[in-house]
Amino acid sequence: MARLSSIKIHLNINIMRERIRNKFQELFATEGSVYASPGRINLIGEHTDYNGGFVFPGAIDKGMIAEIKPNGLDKVRAFSVDLNDYAEFGLKEEDAPKASWARYIFGVCREIIKRGGDVKGFDTVFAGDVPLGAGMSSSAALESTYAFALNDLYNLNIDKFELAKIGQSTEHNYCGVNCGIMDQFASVFGAKGSLIRLDCRSLEYKYFPFNPVGYKLVLLDSVVKHELASSAYNKRRQSCENAAAAIRRNHPEVEFLRDATMDMLDEVKNDISAEDYMRAEYVIGEVQRVLDVCDALEKGDYETVGQKMYETHYGMSKQYEVSCEELDYLNDIAKKCGVTGSRVMGGGFGGCTINLVKEEKYDAFIKEAFKSYTEKFGHEPKLYEVVISDGARKLA
Repeated sequence: MARLSSIKIHLNINIMRERIRNKFQELFATEGSVYASPGRINLIGEHTDYNGGFVFPGAIDKGMIAEIKPNGLDKVRAFSVDLNDYAEFGLKEEDAPKASWARYIFGVCREIIKRGGDVKGFDTVFAGDVPLGAGMSSSAALESTYAFALNDLYNLNIDKFELAKIGQSTEHNYCGVNCGIMDQFASVFGAKGSLIRLDCRSLEYKYFPFNPVGYKLVLLDSVVKHELASSAYNKRRQSCENAAAAIRRNHPEVEFLRDATMDMLDEVKNDISAEDYMRAEYVIGEVQRVLDVCDALEKGDYETVGQKMYETHYGMSKQYEVSCEELDYLNDIAKKCGVTGSRVMGGGFGGCTINLVKEEKYDAFIKEAFKSYTEKFGHEPKLYEVVISDGARKLA
């Protein structure tokens, strides 16, 4: 089964690369170098990043591919195969393009230039197979592709951490998204067969083996996104800060909830609101679950991994209250079908569940999920199988 997945990945990459190469030849009558960067999943560790905790992402077999060649001009000429759209722009701050997709490329160029990198004009064509809006970070894949490629083409000697930060700064300064570092980090640092535990406070990281023989990793996309997300996110973040501040009065060493224990939280239970207590209870539990999953993976214990995924879903649904009816329903179906692990992936209020499924239960689970979900909500979920793969790299 692993061999079939590998063949499928290479087939997809080759088809996409061929489309890009044909378009590049048509537009620019030459050949360039080809680079790729992946999207990502996060196995466990949600809403832990801004609490100083751990996240546990991995690069996947879906991403962005770009062909690039310096053109000797003072401008970038770029074409998006998926959008069938062309843009030209200079490399000065006032040259920012209007097209949102082109701003990602422009932003990467500008962030490298700000750091002293000598970026000159180039021609490029790109395409991707990361599903948009499914929480797999297509934007980070695009940023990482160009950051890695320009670093390589112009021999800039920028280290991998700075490449990830260039992608993050692009989101902040040119795309209006105040994101954390996880998405770009996973896209740059990804390694086939490994997940990465990233400490969001120190930025220390460690690879853990993820090779679930006899299992499949699959995302079920609810195809809904509820509008509560941004205001609810801010409220929950404030709850966490309230709880941490209350604990800090007794324990000055507690900077984030990541540093707190349940005993410390219980000491201040009467000093904070019931809602703040419940949000903090989830976060403290989730920080520990990430560590428990790391221990389980080192032993090859995927049953414990699955159990912790279900615990996270419960916490996100009942304690942090960022799930929704559709995601809870998909999680219930997974449990009913004997799926090893299932939880909402991402910030919540819609998007995907991530599921760890034994191969012998896979077909029955997918059939039941599509049938029951469609009957209840009037539309099908979307299905994405993912394989943990390598990060940013040169293909040719």
